[in-house]
Amino acid sequence: MNGKIRLMFALAAFCSAIATVGCGAEVRVGYRAYDPYRRDYHVWSADEGVYYNRWAVDTHRPNRDYRRLPKHDQQEYWKWRHDH
Repeated sequence: MNGKIRLMFALAAFCSAIATVGCGAEVRVGYRAYDPYRRDYHVWSADEGVYYNRWAVDTHRPNRDYRRLPKHDQQEYWKWRHDH
């Protein structure tokens, strides 16, 4: 009986670890992003990630980490973001 309980706990821990991994399109949160369009900073939150993903789809750009985008694309994102 103890073996079955241990197995259940091990499976639960494994499943919770798998569930938190998510998909490959990871959106990092908790950093400040500079907006050259308005010359200010924004805290990159989960909500901002939703807008960013929508921008990537709407403008047919690859969905990659915002910080790895060329400066021009970052500026285009903020221009789009303030219009929406």
